[in-house]
Amino acid sequence: MARRFWPSNAKEGRSVATLSKTEYHLNFANRDFGRKPVTEITAPMILKTLRKVEAKGNYETAHCLRARIGSVFRYAVASGVAETDPTYALRDALIRPTRVHRAAIIEPKALGRLMAEIDGFDGQATTRIALKLLAILAQRPGEVRNAKWEEFDPREAVWSIPAEKMKMRRDHNVPLPKQALALLDQLRAMNNEGDYLFPSLRTWTRPMSENTLNAALRRMGYAGDEMTAHGFRASFSILANESGLWNPDAIERALAHVEKNEVRRAYARGEHWEERVRLASWWADQLLSYEKRAKT
Repeated sequence: MARRFWPSNAKEGRSVATLSKTEYHLNFANRDFGRKPVTEITAPMILKTLRKVEAKGNYETAHCLRARIGSVFRYAVASGVAETDPTYALRDALIRPTRVHRAAIIEPKALGRLMAEIDGFDGQATTRIALKLLAILAQRPGEVRNAKWEEFDPREAVWSIPAEKMKMRRDHNVPLPKQALALLDQLRAMNNEGDYLFPSLRTWTRPMSENTLNAALRRMGYAGDEMTAHGFRASFSILANESGLWNPDAIERALAHVEKNEVRRAYARGEHWEERVRLASWWADQLLSYEKRAKT
């Protein structure tokens, strides 16, 4: 059933990373009860497998595994092979993982020092530019690393990220302030081959490693509990909200956060673009101002 479920999962446009994690999780289940008829697999049997994962302290993985197994069972029910999903009874049986927020710098003076450190970074020039764009555009590290030239329209000053690259599977447009456009010009001058803005050092056909940006922060002396590549989003969100200058909804749209209320989401669709353009320019100016003050 898991093998039959797999192609339908891939056709939904899930990212390569998500598909890889799904396969990894389902392998746990297959080792323990993959050869049993799906109708003979019980909740206690599944829980025994989940407890093995929990015993190693991997609480988040245990919850993900329960969800993945449940997806296969629901596929089996829809296919007329099974009648119930036994993972439903296990919703409250697992230890809840403690949510750990990614470290971020949210104080302007400290953020200015970080931007100055990035400006003087003595590693790969492409890594330095990637960190600057990450700070200015406040998008997810994976979206920046996997960015392709075809997604950028310098004339309209917009980066159009296709849905398949987005966490929430929705197209997302990012306004490009002048500072971002200048960085793109620098990249073009040094990197005019391949599809990716930030190709791997080994091959033009793949983007830079997912560890590159965090490794650069560590090299600059920022520990994992001080700042992460993902933390630039929190820096932007908190300081933009604290300024009181911007509609919180515009900030949420800039971060590609999806409104959970369906009625409100439908009403808000397409709004705030002009404000987001002004917000993007304001944030880029703020970062430059923080950096200049740190250098004086």
